[in-house]
Amino acid sequence: MTFGKGAALAAGFVGAMALGVWVGPHITGDRSTASVTPHIYVGGSPTTTATSPSRSRPAATPVTARAATPAIAPSSPDLQNQLRPLLNKGSDMTIASEGFRDAEQFAAVAHAARNTEIPFVLLKHRVLNERKTLAAAIRESKPEMNADLESRRAVAEARSELAKIAG
Repeated sequence: MTFGKGAALAAGFVGAMALGVWVGPHITGDRSTASVTPHIYVGGSPTTTATSPSRSRPAATPVTARAATPAIAPSSPDLQNQLRPLLNKGSDMTIASEGFRDAEQFAAVAHAARNTEIPFVLLKHRVLNERKTLAAAIRESKPEMNADLESRRAVAEARSELAKIAG
């Protein structure tokens, strides 16, 4: 091999490494430096907390009391053991729970994936990265399905799971 071919080969490897370092976080979803917190909205539409001075707040609507969801981290071993059967066999539960703001959001997406037979990673991507509601993510994957009903069902199942763990 000549010196020129060796240098070109080495430059190619260095370029491929640099490209991998630059593109890697976008492919794997590891955006630890991102300042946007993903949210899941179940039913209804997302609301913003900032209001302009010219617009008045809507009248308060009566809210029925519901039991507070126990504060459990998505990385909790108890929760991960409870949700393991809902995900594909051999799934890494640490990776599956990454990015969710709380255990209820993680459990709701896992239950929705199982109930609707939509891949968990697809629902997770749509909810966390595309910032869609769970109902919108289900609707986009399976338009023929009643997405609102399925999202409410998944949230109810998630709350039930969390109550079992906390109780």
